[in-house]
Amino acid sequence: MGIGILIGVLIIFILYFLASYYELRMVAGILEGIRYYWILVIMIIFQKEIRSLFTHIAKSNNIISLFRNPLKITYNILFDSITFFSETKTGALLVFEKTQKLDNYISTGEVIDARMSVALLQSIFNTKSLLHDGAVVIRNDRIYAAKVVLPLSNNEEFGRIYGTRHLAAIGITEVTDAFCIIVSEQTGKISFTKDKNIHRNISKEELLQVITDEKKQ
Repeated sequence: MGIGILIGVLIIFILYFLASYYELRMVAGILEGIRYYWILVIMIIFQKEIRSLFTHIAKSNNIISLFRNPLKITYNILFDSITFFSETKTGALLVFEKTQKLDNYISTGEVIDARMSVALLQSIFNTKSLLHDGAVVIRNDRIYAAKVVLPLSNNEEFGRIYGTRHLAAIGITEVTDAFCIIVSEQTGKISFTKDKNIHRNISKEELLQVITDEKKQ
């Protein structure tokens, strides 16, 4: 029955189009008088589907979240967290796993496998937390592990300049394709490591660009 009504509506629509095209004013006038009911008829035909759609939206925790870009959310969480660490001089080391799995290093820490959030990252790197000493491994945009021990760089030049946190960030990029973001607890300066190299004292604008570029790869 619903299909028959829908076909009827389509026929009326086609007739209205033809009447308007050939300037059949009387026919077009009659059809125009009933066109305002077309939407109502379609809503009646598809009332189950429409009800189902609104039920799905109502059950969502946040309607806006249906239209959000997950990658953009990740960028914002990372940016806000690292900015907080920098401003409060909270030491932090984030390791982003890429194609090479970091399971051997993850086994030295505590697996969390939790959805990324600013609050969770702040709680992990809080100096009163049992998890703050070590690195956090990010896998598939999730906080996968904390308190992870990383290999230190054997580069003597780096050893004369940097402390343990920065040497660990460089060291993991010497043996894997991971990249790291580091915040110094002494200065609050932000650095990142990639491909055995370290880029020091980057600005917040550069930080955002680094996160965006690396997450797109």
